[in-house]
This record gives sequence, structure tokens and C-alpha cells, in this order.
Amino acid sequence: MQAVILGSAAGGGVPQWNCRCPVCQLAWAGDPRVKAGTQSSLAVSPDGERWLVLNASPDIRHQISQTGDLHPRMGLRHSPIDAVLLTSAEVDHVAGLLTMRERQPFAVFATPQILDTLALNPIFDVLAPQLVTRHAVDFEQSFEPVGGLLATIFAVPGKVPLWRENQEGISDDSSGTTVGVILESSAKRIAYIPGCAWIDDDLLRRIAGVDALLFDGTVFRDDELIQAGVSEKTGRRMGHVPMSGQDGSLVRLRDVPASRRVFVHINNTNPVLVQDSPERRLVEQQGWIVAHDGLRIFP
Repeated sequence: MQAVILGSAAGGGVPQWNCRCPVCQLAWAGDPRVKAGTQSSLAVSPDGERWLVLNASPDIRHQISQTGDLHPRMGLRHSPIDAVLLTSAEVDHVAGLLTMRERQPFAVFATPQILDTLALNPIFDVLAPQLVTRHAVDFEQSFEPVGGLLATIFAVPGKVPLWRENQEGISDDSSGTTVGVILESSAKRIAYIPGCAWIDDDLLRRIAGVDALLFDGTVFRDDELIQAGVSEKTGRRMGHVPMSGQDGSLVRLRDVPASRRVFVHINNTNPVLVQDSPERRLVEQQGWIVAHDGLRIFP
């Protein structure tokens, strides 16, 4: 199995185009302690030839250009990307599908709820249905999005996409609007969970023993965006568990056996993005890697 993080940041990237929070100010100034990051996405392959992309971010064209494994290799038109798997219908996970409209065949896999959300927006009809097939997958249903790569999706606590919110709140566990994925190939197992509102015991049991845990690292503190003055929402209100706190991921995932632990989908306000910050030292001391674009998980 091969796996590479195409995009490590949350929606907006790092630096966000209109943001001057402390982390973004460092990034705009070219401070080497902060790496620029594109919006969250992961590429996985069983053999280095056929690739699955998990979440098509708005930055997908740039991500492909920066990842040689995903370059066209033959003929006039070609892509080693055989399929896209969506873990939510948030803009930062689906907008890249519009970039992939250039009459290239591939498959899209998602829950019926996520596919229904796409169907509500006719702009996604630019993906010719005779070339880009949509496949609904149910929870606990193992399937091969790419030959030799087994995927199983499961519900995680989350919320409906921002652009479909009618009222505040987080949807229940079984809604299908936010999912995690277990990927298996070559005796390796990856758990990919870029969005998760809280960590329950079922999730702890499910991810125990994986070779790599790629988990939601959006915010360090629940009130991080409020304290930064850039939003009135908490991390949990946005559907993301904070790293810190008694119910945060550092505590709740502390005893889960996993060979590698990587924080992904990191918001531009998160101080762990600053390499010498106390928050960065804390997460690294507890065995976590702060993702960056191009980070290879396997081999």
C-alpha cells in the first residue's frame, strides 16, 4: 500500500486567502516555522499504479501537479486516479470534483446521503454520468474502490455541510453526512477520519490496532476561532473535536493502539502549525505527527 497526504489543511488552506490570524500572519511573512498547506485530501494506492483520492478538495489541480504519482502517463488524456471517495459533502471535500470534469472516467463513492446532497446542486452535472459513475455505499459494506484496495465506511459524529445548515446543531451518529474510512491492502490498515465532532467508545474500538490513524486535527482548543476573533463558532459546533481538553482527541485517543498517529485537516488558526509552539511540542511528545502536504504514510 502507498498513501500520501495531498492536502493537510482544513477549509481555506494555510494561509487562508483573507486571514491575518497569528498563524496566517507568520505564513504570509514567509516564516519557515509554518508550512503552507492545501485543503484536506488523501491519495491511496494498492500498487502505485491505480489511485483512490479521498475527498476532492478545491486545490486538487495543484495537489496533482505536486504529486508525481498522479501525473498523466500515457496517450493524450490519462489519469492514474481511478476513484474518489467522499467522507462528507463539505465544500472543501467536493469542490475539486468540478476541476475533474474534463471528460476523464473515474468513479465516485459515497453514502446515499452525501450523493443526494451532490444531486441537489446541478453544478455537479458537469461530470458526465456516462464517464463519472456515482456509487452509493452503506455503512459496514466493504467494497473495492480500486482493485486490491478494500474500503469500509462508518458513521462518525458530525453535521450537515455548512451550505445546507438550517439551524445550529450536530447531526446524530447515523445520519451518513460525515463518515470515516478503514482502508486495507498488503496487510496494512489505515483509518482516515478528517472530520469528527466527538469520540465515542465505538470509534475507539473500531480504530484499535490500525497501522496509521489519520484523525481530525482542525482545532487545538474548542474556542480557538472565537479567541482568534475570526468566528463565533466553537470547533464542536463546526463538527470537529478539539485536540485539547478532557474530551479532546489527545486524551480520548491516548490509549488506542496505532502504529502511527497523524493529525490532518488542520485549521489555519491552530497553533500546532507553528513548529516551535508549546502546542506543537505537546502533540509531538504524545506521539502525534502534524501532517503537511506531501507527507507519505506508506511505504
